[in-house]
Amino acid sequence: MRFRLSPLLFAFVATPVATRVAAQNAPPATATPAATTPAAPARVTTPPGAGALSIPNADPFPSTYKPFASRTTVIRNVNIYTATGPLIRNGAILLRDGKVAEVGATVNAPSDAVVIDGTGKYVTPGIVDDHSHLGANAAPGGFARTGANELTNPVTANVWVEHSVWPQDPQFPRNLAGGVTTIQVLPGSGNLIGGRSVVLKVVPGRSVQEMKFPGAKYGLKMACGENPMRVYQARGPATRMGNIAGDRAAWINAEAYRRRWDNWLTTRAGDPPQRDLGLETLAEVLRGNILVHNHCYMADEMLQMIDVAKEFGYQIRSFHHGVEAFKIADVLAKEGIGASLWADWGGGKMEMMDGIRANLAIVQAAGGKAIVHSDDPSGSQRLNQEAAKAIAAGRAAGINVSDEDAIRWLTINPAWALGLDDKIGSLVPGKNADLVLWSGNPFSIYTRAEKVWIDGAMLFDRTDPKQQWRTDFELGFVPANMGGNR
Repeated sequence: MRFRLSPLLFAFVATPVATRVAAQNAPPATATPAATTPAAPARVTTPPGAGALSIPNADPFPSTYKPFASRTTVIRNVNIYTATGPLIRNGAILLRDGKVAEVGATVNAPSDAVVIDGTGKYVTPGIVDDHSHLGANAAPGGFARTGANELTNPVTANVWVEHSVWPQDPQFPRNLAGGVTTIQVLPGSGNLIGGRSVVLKVVPGRSVQEMKFPGAKYGLKMACGENPMRVYQARGPATRMGNIAGDRAAWINAEAYRRRWDNWLTTRAGDPPQRDLGLETLAEVLRGNILVHNHCYMADEMLQMIDVAKEFGYQIRSFHHGVEAFKIADVLAKEGIGASLWADWGGGKMEMMDGIRANLAIVQAAGGKAIVHSDDPSGSQRLNQEAAKAIAAGRAAGINVSDEDAIRWLTINPAWALGLDDKIGSLVPGKNADLVLWSGNPFSIYTRAEKVWIDGAMLFDRTDPKQQWRTDFELGFVPANMGGNR
């Protein structure tokens, strides 16, 4: 049989054996290199998300508040405390499109306006309570609804009290019925630095965001004195010098954090620094974006806290409680620091022993920003009466306190403490129509808030049960079948 070799096989057979063996033992052939080496793949970088960046004035939980439906309204023949000047007797005020449109002896009433006769009654701006724990320390109380103090570390600047606020707290409608239209909910005073506050409109809402005052600055709650010492004791701080040392250490870290982030935000070079929620809040204070509200009772401690603020370059907006504010009233006025005070609370602990009832009046007489605050859910329903007690105490001490002065303690001064005095706190054209119609002089114990408006919407009417807010929690739930698994 004859066959033909393929050319490939023929070439193999025709090659000498030695040559074939050498070829088999030779190293594998390599590809001829290209004329140019390809560039390495470009590094793919994903821009960091907003949650990775410490951006000034970041707003991850924005207000979703929407004003309630309002009607053009005129209140006539009424006595008006505007918080900017003398009482207007038998005057009138026009509310339109959620704003104060006119106020004076007379106003031009549109044909479609609801007209209310205020004969013998009084109108004031809505009361602003700059020290509240409503929603965070809710009612009914107990462990499940006590959320204002994060007592896990002396410095908890990382917490935001709005995340503890329960919008169904039955105390909210009771505050509204007392003429309160805006509140600052603060963390408690168990820590040196307790976290961020939140400013709320006293309105129904399914979420805290639906109550948040649009554009309001956050506050930082600080506390000095006995409370942090009592809470932490052996863990520290156990003394007042420990309190100050803890504050200074926190601000040193915050200043370094602020510089790192400000540098990166300017250059955007390399990876951003690691974000820290607590230091971020303190850095925002140093930038002037968050207002400091400092729980402090004694005059010497207030002076020490002013020194700490100057050391690190931040401003205290208001001292809260300050039962000895009268001792340094001139300093508070000079430094531009408010005094958020009670009318007559004192004596509950050693640092409260030297309080006097003329405290508010003395701060007022020195040219300071005197503010009536509550720190109490019951007191917040009667802040007009708290102011009345302080008026009487001031006059008894020989200080000429006018009713117009005292109205400012409840309205424009606390609005200033919250950085909102351009929007609320006085009855002038263009401001939000937050106001109260009182059944009589607001400084009489017999007077009640009769009607309350927020952004021009009447949200409370004592004469109409249908216009009296009740939370869903108060309405309750009674299931048809109480048996079965629960």
